[in-house]
Amino acid sequence: MYVPNDLRYDSMQYRRSGTSGIKLPAISLGLWHNFGGVDNFENSRAMLRRAFDLGITHFDLANNYGPPYGSAEETFGQILKKDFLPYRDELIISTKAGWDMWPGPYGNFGSRKYLLASLDQSLKRMGLEYVDIFYHHRPDPDTPIEESLGALDTAVRSGRALYVGISSYNAEQTATAVKTLRALGTPCLIHQPKYSMFVRNPEQGLFDVLETEGVGSIVFSPLAQGLLSDRYLNGIPSDSRAARDFFLKKKDIGEATLAKVRALNKIAERRGQTLAEMAVAWVLRDPRVTSALVGTSRVSQVDDNVGALANLKFSVEELRTIDDVLVGKPSA
Repeated sequence: MYVPNDLRYDSMQYRRSGTSGIKLPAISLGLWHNFGGVDNFENSRAMLRRAFDLGITHFDLANNYGPPYGSAEETFGQILKKDFLPYRDELIISTKAGWDMWPGPYGNFGSRKYLLASLDQSLKRMGLEYVDIFYHHRPDPDTPIEESLGALDTAVRSGRALYVGISSYNAEQTATAVKTLRALGTPCLIHQPKYSMFVRNPEQGLFDVLETEGVGSIVFSPLAQGLLSDRYLNGIPSDSRAARDFFLKKKDIGEATLAKVRALNKIAERRGQTLAEMAVAWVLRDPRVTSALVGTSRVSQVDDNVGALANLKFSVEELRTIDDVLVGKPSA
């Protein structure tokens, strides 16, 4: 029987999501990869256990995480039943719908039919009565935003979700979404954008909207699909995502990019951190970021990501040097 660490809340940092009553761990665990039906169940189970032992209380899923689609939620449901049911009220469990999930016109994007049917399926796969956060995973250009967000409102009013969020909405879309949800009486808890040293789009207005509206943010891919780690210091490993052209593409990793990775690694070494730790710390430097959403493939990586919390402070000079590296100036 799994018994969690009694000291699990002593060292983790928790940050308030906007102006809400919810605090999230500074590090959250995403189940996008390595928790599907093709993956080793006991390894998935060990990573979730270790995460909770370290104070990670937020597990982030989506309907089509796997592979195959839906299997990450099934895996999580099995582990929840075996290990975490006594601690359900200590957990924040989220899922999403918005990307392709099943064939035909009703299994994608943002119709009311798709979003609520998907949520019902997710709850069944995980063996839950409700999720803590239900997200619209991406904006739908062809469905009125009132319909998509009305479905989120229904999810809360029906008891299938406690809070709602959005993901990958730009600044203008986010401002509209926040106002629409507020008018419905179901405020937007959180936004999930892609953000890292290599992807800084949220700095161009999105974070400002979130701060003004009192909405939290949980940023995904803070390691840029692993590029901001020691995996690529000597080129592209044969077993890496880039080598398989799996989201991270070989064509996008030229020598100029690798030179930046090596220069950033030198900065991390001077800070007493690994590059991955510094990359996580860097996104958390912004007080508008509630949590960094990380993915792991082995238990040791859970510890590595939490290790970033040991040094979250950056000097003005460090930040300036990092910016110089990112724009291609000679590294220090």
